[in-house]
Amino acid sequence: MSCSSLLWLRCGDLFHRVLLLPLYCSPTVRALSHHRRMSPSLRESYRVLQLPPDGDSSQAEVREAYIRMAKLYHPDSGAPTADAALFARIEEAYRAVLAHIARQKSASQFTQTVDEEDDDKSKGTSFQHRHYLSFEGVGAGTPSQRERQYRQYRMDRATEQVLEYRYKEMERSAADEGAMVERDMRNRSRKIKITQAVERLVEDLIQESMARGDFQNLSGSGKPLSKYQHNPYADPMTHNLNRILIDNGYQPEWIVTQKEIRETLAKLRAGLLGARGKLGDPMRPHEELRWQEHCESFATELTKLNKRVDTFNLIVPLLKQQMVHFSLKREVERAVREDKEQREERRRREKEQRQKKREMVQTQQDNRHGIFAWMQNLLK
Repeated sequence: MSCSSLLWLRCGDLFHRVLLLPLYCSPTVRALSHHRRMSPSLRESYRVLQLPPDGDSSQAEVREAYIRMAKLYHPDSGAPTADAALFARIEEAYRAVLAHIARQKSASQFTQTVDEEDDDKSKGTSFQHRHYLSFEGVGAGTPSQRERQYRQYRMDRATEQVLEYRYKEMERSAADEGAMVERDMRNRSRKIKITQAVERLVEDLIQESMARGDFQNLSGSGKPLSKYQHNPYADPMTHNLNRILIDNGYQPEWIVTQKEIRETLAKLRAGLLGARGKLGDPMRPHEELRWQEHCESFATELTKLNKRVDTFNLIVPLLKQQMVHFSLKREVERAVREDKEQREERRRREKEQRQKKREMVQTQQDNRHGIFAWMQNLLK
C-alpha cells in the first residue's frame, strides 16, 4: 500500500477511499497473478515430507519435517526404520520444496519491487520511519520481529550451506581414498605376480639342473652340513645370535606353539576315532547319544585349539605359515570315514584269515586222505 493512499485514507474522505480501493488491493492481485499451481511431483514432495499439500509451509517447518524424517530413515541413524532408498527420496523432496519456497519468495520480492516503483513519487513526502527493510521477504510482524526472523533464516541457510559443503568434501575424499586403495591393490597384485613368476622360474631352473645331474658332483654331497657354516649373505651379528640360541637349546615361540597345536590335534583326533570305534555300525539309539556327547566334548576342545591357532598366527613371522581354524564338521566326518576304513580293513583281514584256515584244513584233509590211500595201496 502506497504512502499517498495512506494520506488520503487519514483524511477520511469516502470518495477517495472508494477510488483508492483498487490500489489498496493491487498487491494481493499481483501476488495471485504470480502464484503458480503446484505440479504433481511437487505435491508428491510435500506428501513425502508429511507436510500440508496447500504449499503454505514455511522454510522452518520444512526444515523441521526434514530433520524429523532424517532421524527416522537416515542410513546412519541407527533406527530400525532406516532406509537408504527412502531417505534419498526424502532428500530430493526436501530440495524440491526449498526450491518451490524460493520461487515463491522471488515472486513476493517482484511484487514488492513493483509496489516500490509505484510509490517512487511519494517517497520524498513520506516519513522516514515508514520505509521498512525487505528482509528478502522473510518473516511477519513488526520490523524488529521480522529482523530477528531474518537473522534466524540467515543462520539456518548458512548452516545448511556448511553441511552441504562438508558432505561434498566427504564424498570427494571418500572417492579419492577409494581410488588410492584401488591403485595400491593393483600395484600390490602386480608385485605379487612378478614375485611368483620369478619364484616359478627359479624353481624350474633348479628342477632342470637336478634332472641333468648338475648337483651330483658337488663337494660334500651326502654329508651333514657344518654346524657353524658361515653364510656370506647373513648379517654376522644375526648369525652369532642364532648360534648362541641354538647352542642353548632355544626354540622360537611360534615353532613351539606349532608343535603343540599339531600334537594336541593328533591326540584329539585319536580320541574321537577311538570313541567311534567302540560304538557299533550302524549305531543304536543309546550309542548315538554317546556319540553326540563325544562330539560335544570334542567341539569344546577344538574351540580352545582354534584360540591357540589365533595366537600362533599373531606371532608367526611368515604369512604363508599361518594356519586356519579347524572345522568341527570336517573333523567328525574325518573320524567317521577313518573308522569306516578301519572296519572294512578288519573285515578284509578276518576274511583272509578264515580263508587261510579253510585252506589249511582242506590241505590237512587232502594229506590225510593221501596217506590212507597210500597205505591201502601198500597193503594190497
